[in-house]
Amino acid sequence: MTTGSNKPKSRYLQYLEIVTGSLDEKKRWRQYKARVKQLPDDYRTAVEALERYLMHFGPADGAGAMAMFEDLADLFEQSVADGTPIRDVFGEDPVEFVEAFVANYPIGQYRARERNRFTSAIARAAGENTATEERTDR
Repeated sequence: MTTGSNKPKSRYLQYLEIVTGSLDEKKRWRQYKARVKQLPDDYRTAVEALERYLMHFGPADGAGAMAMFEDLADLFEQSVADGTPIRDVFGEDPVEFVEAFVANYPIGQYRARERNRFTSAIARAAGENTATEERTDR
């Protein structure tokens, strides 16, 4: 393990990361939250609502989730700069928007794996040939 300056991390930092997770990911999270805090109130409220939703249904791994949250901050910062109304960002169905947004981040999506597993199991139960389809239930 190395720090940003290419120096080896101390044994203490190595153990700390084992217990708490990557310190770099925590730094990225704090930077993301600072960016969100700078948004106008209505945009910040929308981002925080979307963030809560994504905590439950978004990518589960740290790197994938951080890329998604950073892209979310980019999207809303650009929307503020362009004067795009919140409803124009989300459209009429916010759930449809978030599902399309999350689909761009497949890493750690247990739901996508489980959907594929479920669909394959039903196809097999129905006697359909699934040999040519990708098997995700192993």
